[in-house]
Amino acid sequence: MENDRIARAGRVLAVEASAIEGLRKKVGEGFGKAVDLLKSARGKVVVTGMGKSGLIGRKIAATMASTGTPAFFLHAGDGIHGDLGMVRRGDVVVALSNSGETEEIVRLLPMFQRMGLPVIAMTGRPDSTLGRYADVVLDVGVPEEACPLGLAPTASTTAALAMGDALAVVLFEEKGFSEEDFARLHPGGALGRRLQTVADLMHTGDEVPIVPGEMPLKDALLVISAKRLGVTGVVDGEGKLVGVITDGDVRRATQSGVDLYMAKAGEVMTVSPKRISSTVLAAAALRMMEEHSITSLFVFDASSPAKPVGIVHIHDLLKAGVG
Repeated sequence: MENDRIARAGRVLAVEASAIEGLRKKVGEGFGKAVDLLKSARGKVVVTGMGKSGLIGRKIAATMASTGTPAFFLHAGDGIHGDLGMVRRGDVVVALSNSGETEEIVRLLPMFQRMGLPVIAMTGRPDSTLGRYADVVLDVGVPEEACPLGLAPTASTTAALAMGDALAVVLFEEKGFSEEDFARLHPGGALGRRLQTVADLMHTGDEVPIVPGEMPLKDALLVISAKRLGVTGVVDGEGKLVGVITDGDVRRATQSGVDLYMAKAGEVMTVSPKRISSTVLAAAALRMMEEHSITSLFVFDASSPAKPVGIVHIHDLLKAGVG
């Protein structure tokens, strides 16, 4: 019994994998035209569909929206009953229908045409009504469904979803969408924590340990102790960071015979310390700390390339769930 279930599950996965693999042969000039239409849209991308295709359409719209392409889902049934008011000139339509004959989709097509909206069809039948109306047709037809009755949309919806992902990914790559852009659109949850920037987690103001190079080392040690970050920055007369003093620097100075009560901060500091921009992802800061075996980084921004605006500690990153 169990082996039979495993075999049937394997067949389903094989059929769906074959459906996606088959799409690769269908990606051609039409795909490029679709990307061009989406890139040049003055408005939003309107994804529409019904039933299972509608559910896939919702995901495609969500993926585009989360990767820098303004998009929303329009339920085709709601569209013919008033929600078409959400659509504006300058939008581009992506319409999903495996048969290409879904009544609600077909009824929307003349309205899209009247508004001058380009239509990208994702259908299993390029010669259907939807295919003939569309400006660009993406053939997502599959040789068979994974459903043994050939009735429940399975491989066909998988194929449509994969094609939608291909559109979204190629589109955001060509737009130059970056990790920082992604972070701004995903502030919540585990993904948001991973995509926080250094500026989100750094200490600022009075929390930043800073001492002048001429300060007696014994006083600089009090600053290190008070700020509780295990480090202090050392600045010159203009406030520019010239070095850092860590617990390790103090130990090494002691071992080399330096008189801690007579020395100046600038005499025991490590020069040319590692630093990081406030706009860099916190995950990149953690990688830098691990790579160089350090626990803190002084932070700079474009308006202050030489004077630190903050400090970030490895404990802050780990506590925030960065990793």
